Amino acid sequence: MSPQTATPATGARTAEADGIIQDARQRIDDLDGHIIGLVQERMAVSAVIQSERLSSGGRRVNLSREMEILAHYRDQLGKPGTALAMTLLELCRGQI
Repeated sequence: MSPQTATPATGARTAEADGIIQDARQRIDDLDGHIIGLVQERMAVSAVIQSERLSSGGRRVNLSREMEILAHYRDQLGKPGTALAMTLLELCRGQI
């Protein structure tokens, strides 16, 4: 690969950079698999909580708890953390 030629798959201009990018992308794919698994586990745990709350006469959603979760994600990840937390909450309880 010449210095002026980019590899189509990675956009790298050297073989070394191409290899590093491919390895890093594989690591990201592996991490994404773990994240998806954790989100699915969170959804299952949330379903247990909702079921127990409803069967005991409570409401499906505990808004004060959701506010705690939103604040935690915002504190750890900044403003985009809030959007991530909202997405997780929506996946775990559906839209209210």
